[in-house]
Amino acid sequence: MKRVLILFLAGLPLLGQQPISLREAVERALRQNPGMQALQQREQAAGYRRQAARSGYLPQVNYQEMVQRGNNPVFVFGTLLTQRQFSERNFAINSLNRPDFVTNFQSMVTVDQVVFNAGRTGDAVKGAEIGKEMEGQRTRTEELALMQRVAACYLGAKLGEQALAAARESARSATADLERAESFRREGMNTDADVLSIRVYLASVKQEVIERQTQLQIAHAALNVAMGEAEEATFQLVTPLLETAYEAQALEDSQQAAVSRRPELGQALRGVDLARLGEKTAKSAYWPEVFVRGVFETDRQEVLNKGGANWFLGGGLRWNVFNGLRTQAQVGESKHQVAAAEAEQRQALAGVRFQVRQAWLQWKSVQERLSVASATVAEAEESLRITRDRYENGLATVTDLLRTEAALLGAKTNYLAALYGQRTAAVHLEAARGTLESASLLFD
Repeated sequence: MKRVLILFLAGLPLLGQQPISLREAVERALRQNPGMQALQQREQAAGYRRQAARSGYLPQVNYQEMVQRGNNPVFVFGTLLTQRQFSERNFAINSLNRPDFVTNFQSMVTVDQVVFNAGRTGDAVKGAEIGKEMEGQRTRTEELALMQRVAACYLGAKLGEQALAAARESARSATADLERAESFRREGMNTDADVLSIRVYLASVKQEVIERQTQLQIAHAALNVAMGEAEEATFQLVTPLLETAYEAQALEDSQQAAVSRRPELGQALRGVDLARLGEKTAKSAYWPEVFVRGVFETDRQEVLNKGGANWFLGGGLRWNVFNGLRTQAQVGESKHQVAAAEAEQRQALAGVRFQVRQAWLQWKSVQERLSVASATVAEAEESLRITRDRYENGLATVTDLLRTEAALLGAKTNYLAALYGQRTAAVHLEAARGTLESASLLFD
């Protein structure tokens, strides 16, 4: 009964862990990662900038309320006229020169409408639309990077779990070797030096177990941060670290896919469009702006009484003739901005093609490494079995035994690293192509 209770209590931490698959971790990160949320909010904000730019097509209506009081002759004369309160007695010389104080409650509604501004409003709308597209492409770029980061953290944690298990297995094997060597020493078949050698090896393996435990804790914390969870959150990672059946397309096909799908290239292309639009807007300053304005006004001596209303409608033209050559400077600046954006587009294209080539070559390399590492583990296990049999029969030395023990641990570690490399290389290649999605089979 006591043994059952101990086993139950030991399993409590696992019961408290929430199981999570690699796909679920990716989806959770896309929803909860603060950096991802920030970009999504900026994309939404860009939509409002586009809406604000479109307001330039509509009339601007303003309401103004003002209270004034004074005895300035010109003010009194004009105010009485607008209030419709002017009378013959106001023509008296004394009234004109020394009028009484007058109070004016003025209400005014103005409507201004731009009729022509050389396309500046349309350019502002197009610029806002391009800006929204670019924010969407930035979001997609971060989405690709985040999915890669989560996959690397998740699979890295699984690698840490299996590497820790391999180190513990090696420690158990070394412990058994130590017990066997001590038994042989008591029978006079071993020396103290042999026993000490195994103890030294066992100590080094135990140190490796401790290091693996620390690395595993760090890997889990990194995954939690990428998912937008608390660092100390505990999850049971249920997706195993197994070989993927992913098959890469030809290099040229992968590069062509990247050219049409990578958001960085779309962003660079729209950056050129935005720069050219900026040049067009700068040149529009050479043209005049034509507008119309309507005003409705009421002026009253009291808040609601003794007043009159008036309106007028007019139009105008504003044309800057000289502004210290500012417009010429802005046009010159915009031309260089276009050239810079075009150069950045070429650089982005070259960078994306190189990233695809690099990811594709890494994928091919890790495929070959995995094949070699898998065969090496089987060979190392067989070598250890043979060496252990020879050691027990006095045909092999402690040095031979320890060498094959270390070789097996190294082979297992290399195989796990190759598995991790294959899985992450496949994710990186799909991301480099711009085709990685949360529904990808690579996250199964």
